[in-house]
Amino acid sequence: MSDRHEQWGHSHEVRRHEHGHGHGHGHPGSRHPLRHRISHLLTPHSHETADKIDAALESSARGMRALWVSLAVLGATALAQGVVVVASGSVALLGDTVHNTADALTAVPLGIAFVLGRRAATRRFTYGYGRAEDLAGIAIVLTIAASAAFAGWAAVERLLAPRPVAHLPAVAAAALIGFAGNEWVARHRIRVGRSIGSAALIADGLHARTDGFTSLAVLLGAGGSTLGWEQADPVVGLAITAAIVLVLRDAAREVFRRVLDAVDPVLVDRAEQALAAVPGVRAVGELRLRWIGHRLRAEVAVVVDGEATVRQAHAVAVDAEHALLHAVPRLTAALVHADPEPAPGEPDPHRRLAHHAPA
Repeated sequence: MSDRHEQWGHSHEVRRHEHGHGHGHGHPGSRHPLRHRISHLLTPHSHETADKIDAALESSARGMRALWVSLAVLGATALAQGVVVVASGSVALLGDTVHNTADALTAVPLGIAFVLGRRAATRRFTYGYGRAEDLAGIAIVLTIAASAAFAGWAAVERLLAPRPVAHLPAVAAAALIGFAGNEWVARHRIRVGRSIGSAALIADGLHARTDGFTSLAVLLGAGGSTLGWEQADPVVGLAITAAIVLVLRDAAREVFRRVLDAVDPVLVDRAEQALAAVPGVRAVGELRLRWIGHRLRAEVAVVVDGEATVRQAHAVAVDAEHALLHAVPRLTAALVHADPEPAPGEPDPHRRLAHHAPA
């Protein structure tokens, strides 16, 4: 039994970067339904290596464009607010300006991560540099935490030592500018981040939204001061600090899940369903998905006919890879391991590996 298993390859693997699109259609043993063949011919698509690299680079390019646009908008916002800070002496607006400046600067680590992500894999970094985005995401989460701490400290300090604010209409206008700029940047970053699958860019968008909340605190505080309530600004500032902490929780959860290789279970379900529908796949074994930056990679074991030849097993594995590439968004690489369907009384061919399994 072991000899037959060795005949067609216990360690048969298919890597997307080593197989072009035509690989999945010309092998003996490939059995596509007629409807799938017609649909396949009429649908423009390609899985050639150059096309896959271009798609990955385009994702990074979109991320970079989002960062540059955000940096420009927040830079202009901070500059406008800085002018009002000098004229009014508003400490609250000064804090908001600092927040906006810090938010603009978070584009630096994320931009570096996108640039690193374009580099090809090496013998040392065999998966490439995509995980640099996760490190950038951690830096952004820490920045949000620092912003929350600063906002809380400023609010408490102002509560203990109230002080009048000059040019309140100008302060209110600057606060509105700060909120509008941050909210626009937040929406843009989150939209692009979700589109390319970048958790770090989404976290950066959430960070921009926290600074928008801070701007609203300045606005409400200015309104309260206009009505004669000197403690309005610090009280609202404390409430906004609590809101920032909630956003921090969501951003941290998103980033640290990504660091721990978490994926949406819906993606796993879609992958399993796509594999089960592939002709020649008798069962779907262990399936793993992981993010590398804003790209997904899959590793899966499928059960095929134990009497299949090497070419037939290979064709089924390629078809399985092909199905995954269509079913799972942002999947750029798939490694497929083919296992023979066990015959009655046949021992488990993997038993020689049992002592290597983790305790």
